[in-house]
Formats: sequence, C-alpha cells, structure tokens
Amino acid sequence: MRRRSRLAFAACAVAAGLTLAACSSGGGTSSTGSSSGSSASGSNAAFNAGVTKVVNPSTKKGGTLTFALSSTPDSFDPGNTYYAWTFDMTRLWATPLVTYKSCPGACGNTLVPGIATSLGTVSDNGLVWTYHLKPGLKFEDGTPVTSADVKYAVERTYDRSVLANGPTYFSVLLANPKYPGPYKDKTGNQTSITTPDASTIQFHLQSPFPDFNYVASLPQTAPVPQSKDTGSNYQLHPLSTGPYMFQSYQVNKQATLVPNPNWTPNEDPQVSQLASKVVINLNVNAADLDNRLLAGDVDIDAQGIGVQAATRAKILSNPSLEKDADASPGNREWFTYINTKVAPLNNVACRQAVEYAANKTDLQTAWGGPYAGGQIATTLLLPGMGGYTSFDQYNAKTDPTGDLTAAKAALAKCGHPTGFTVGASYRSDRPAEVAAVQALQAALARVGIQLQLHGYPSGTYYTDFAGAPNYVHQHNLGVLMGGWSPDWPDGYGMMDELINGNTIAPSGNTNIGELNDPTINGLFAQAANPSITDAQRNAIYGEIDKDAMAQAVILPNVYATNLLYRNPAVTNVYTMTPFGMYNYGVMGVSS
Repeated sequence: MRRRSRLAFAACAVAAGLTLAACSSGGGTSSTGSSSGSSASGSNAAFNAGVTKVVNPSTKKGGTLTFALSSTPDSFDPGNTYYAWTFDMTRLWATPLVTYKSCPGACGNTLVPGIATSLGTVSDNGLVWTYHLKPGLKFEDGTPVTSADVKYAVERTYDRSVLANGPTYFSVLLANPKYPGPYKDKTGNQTSITTPDASTIQFHLQSPFPDFNYVASLPQTAPVPQSKDTGSNYQLHPLSTGPYMFQSYQVNKQATLVPNPNWTPNEDPQVSQLASKVVINLNVNAADLDNRLLAGDVDIDAQGIGVQAATRAKILSNPSLEKDADASPGNREWFTYINTKVAPLNNVACRQAVEYAANKTDLQTAWGGPYAGGQIATTLLLPGMGGYTSFDQYNAKTDPTGDLTAAKAALAKCGHPTGFTVGASYRSDRPAEVAAVQALQAALARVGIQLQLHGYPSGTYYTDFAGAPNYVHQHNLGVLMGGWSPDWPDGYGMMDELINGNTIAPSGNTNIGELNDPTINGLFAQAANPSITDAQRNAIYGEIDKDAMAQAVILPNVYATNLLYRNPAVTNVYTMTPFGMYNYGVMGVSS
C-alpha cells in the first residue's frame, strides 16, 4: 500500500498543466523545520510547494490539530490496518522496527531505524534477519518495551479470524506459515520469531527475501504487550510507543489523542510532538468536510485522496485558496478488480471484454480529471517504478473511449456475444468511486455487459465485502472498484498482494481478483532470489506486470494525483512520498 520516488517530476507536470507555480527543486528544510519557531501561518505557502519542500516550517508547540475524513478506518490497531492513510496516521502512536525518513520528495523513500538501532542484518544464507531495540523504550504507561512485545505484535497478526485486515507478509514469508497465532496457540513455542534477549529479535524465513527491511517497516512490528491485548478491541486503545496516545475513541465518530508522557524524540526522530491535542473526526459528509477544510475548522483531510470536484474547481479558480493546495502525486493507482472465480469472468476472454469496453476518458473524469485525478493508466506498475515499461494492451490510450470492436470480439470468444450480467461493488461513501463505477456501468452497457451496483462502507469494504471471497462469490461480484498504494517502493511492494496466489485470504483479502497463476507465482519467487541484481529483479517485475495484464484481472483506471488542501495554520506540511499524502507524523499548528 505505498509509493515511489519519481513522483516529484510527475507533480511538476501536474503544476504545469494547471498553469500555476512550477515545482521548486529546492530541498526545503528538515521534517520538523530547522527554522526558528515561526508562528506565521503559511509562511512560504504556494501552490504545489508541499510536493518538494516543507511548507510553514515551525517548532512551535501547542494548539489542536484537527483531522477529518468521510469514512472510517478499517482499524486503528497497527496490526490490523491496511489503508495508506492509517499507515501514515499510526506513526503518531505506534513505532515499528523500521520506518521512513521524514523529508519531502524522493528522500522520503529512505528506510531508517524506528525502534530498532539500525536496519536489520541478514545471515549469510539470507534466512535470518536480526534487529536490536533501542535502549530505554517505554509504552505510554511507563512499562519497558522488550523484544517479546515485538514478537507478540507480529504473531497476533497471523490470526485472521481476530485481526482480519493488514498485510500477510509475515505469515507467508516466515518459516512456520501454519502457525495459528497466540489466540489459539497458548504454548508460545512458535519458532520462526526468536528473542535471544530482551533487546534482540530474529525473524527466520522459509527462503531468502531481500526486501525484508520493508516488511519490518509495516506498523505490524510496533510492540504490543500481550497482557494488554484485547484482540479485535485493541484498536479502542492501542498502547502507544509514539508521540501521542489515545485519550478517547468513539468508534465511527471521533478519536482524540494527547501527548505520550513516556515518549522522547530520541526514540523516533522521524515524528514530532508539537500539538497539544490531535482530533480525528470520522464519517464526516465529504462536501461538508471540504467546506470545513476551506473555512479552517478542519486542518487536514486524513484520507489523503483529495477534495471533491466542486471544491477542486473552487480552489483552482481562487488564488488565495490555491496557494494552500498541492496537486500531489498520489502514489496510488485507482483501478477495477475483475474476479477470476465469478462466472462468466472465470473466462479470460470475458475479462478482456471488460478491459476493452471501458471508457478510460470517463473513468479519468470521474476520478477528477487529468490533473486533479490522474493520468490514464495501462499497467499495474507505477510510472518510474523499477521494471515499469509503457505498454497499452487494451488500447486505453489509442482508443480511450473504449475499443468496442475488440470488446465484442472478446465476448464472442468467451461465449457471450450479446453480453452478460454481473455484480459490481464500490465504496458508497467515496463520491469519486461512485462516479467511477457509474461511468464503467455506462461504458460496459454499450456491449451488453450489465453491471448491478452494490455499495458498501469503506471501513468494512475489504473485511466483509470485496475482501471476503465467499461473500464475493455468493453475491456474484465480478467487478470490484478499488485502488492500491504500493506497500513499498518496488514491484514486489506494488503487485505481490494484488496478484500473487499465496496472498488469497478468507477475509481482508487483497488478491481480490483471486488470481493464482503458476507462472506469475513463480516469477515472484524468482524476484526474491538475493543473488540476482536489482536490474534483473526489475526485469522480472516488468514481466509480471505484462503477464497480469494479459490475464485481465485488473482494469487500470488512473495513476492517481490528488488535489490536497492544507489549512494555512498547519505547520511542517509536505507530501510524504511512501504514503502519497501529507506526513501526519510531524505536523503542528501555528495558532
């Protein structure tokens, strides 16, 4: 669920398209602002300034920082979340072993220690990764953090019946993939994670995996004390190891965070403790949220996917608003999953008919247009990512309104020359996604493919609906709207959870197309070989991209660009490249 470094260039192209200030190439200041605590709001504000530098740098403490979003989190439990915005937000209360450097642009893709003293070291055979914890780490209640707390935090994520969300990398990569988790196994004898002493943790892999430091950066490695774990209810008050802790949390309504008295900047210098309080308002109507954002009643839209269409027009036509906005590379692709198990889409030619018939221009418009929504996408890999090559298998760019001739030929090949009817799911609390699925419905109807639309809430979309294969099959959901930010900035981080057969899960499933292709699975295994070069690995990722597109399991919509608005009173604002949105871990307020 993450992103990539070539995005600064993309943002400049966006800025040029919008005819406003060009991107600055200046590196800006450090994440917390090296300038003296300026309290003037928007001290260096300009359109797109936050893409490449820190806007309004300040070390001023105090005030309330207010976030809002139009939906809900899948969970605030760092071990049970898989939305990009919650990955970003959890940095306020959960520090993993490894994290990303807080700085604008490509610099933000740099891995640095979190609660570990350094990045992990790997054994000669590539099978054991070792991390050492920083001394003096404490939970919010003053209890010392030990390696056993990290071990337990990872182990609890194995039990998808309790923690249904979150990545599956640990259960797939580590040496005991059938381990049921500590809720079911009370012996504590699971041996794929060992703790030689209170400050050392070792991960034992089934086979070498060169990207393991990226896995260690997931919030799942943030410590959890077993004695305080309440399973699925742990999200109500996850015990903090970050700069803030939960004061209160009303599910689906509001979370309030206050400074953690047992945290110091030495524990994680990539985040800050500037605001006196952080408020996260949930389930705010999208249009109302935008109005409150422009009025200064809300500081930042936590979801990080940009303002609504009417608000975009208002911002881009008003210079006084525009200077506080960024056309930020979203480090995300919006797309449509096509399920390989729901008939007649279990026939590849029927899936290819969907690819050909889609009106890419209308989809682009639904997501916000070429500048505030994104450029038409034709691949799974993001432009600039290692292994990316530009190809257009379904004529999305040469015939962007849809190749109906090719679509009809594919329908004839799959035995449905007049079309078919199938269900389509989408998140009903995301207006752009609603518009996109309606645009797709209209486009496919031109060749007789009828979509029956089913809307679901974002907070449970991947847990109970699109990410639950049994539900998908029972409700004939063959076409499912979604999007993806790469879990880390390479081809594995972008594609593995989407199309590798070993990631299919009964709940919180991320391989929503349920593709289980031996060739593609084998290519992922080849890319994990530590003896090959980066160039060879990237070539494999490029091959996977082309093979997956040939299988027509995902219909790319756009490479996302988000028009973000920042309250001019917010300090230390800039786009955090790995998350594709602002860096929530360093913000403060000037008044």
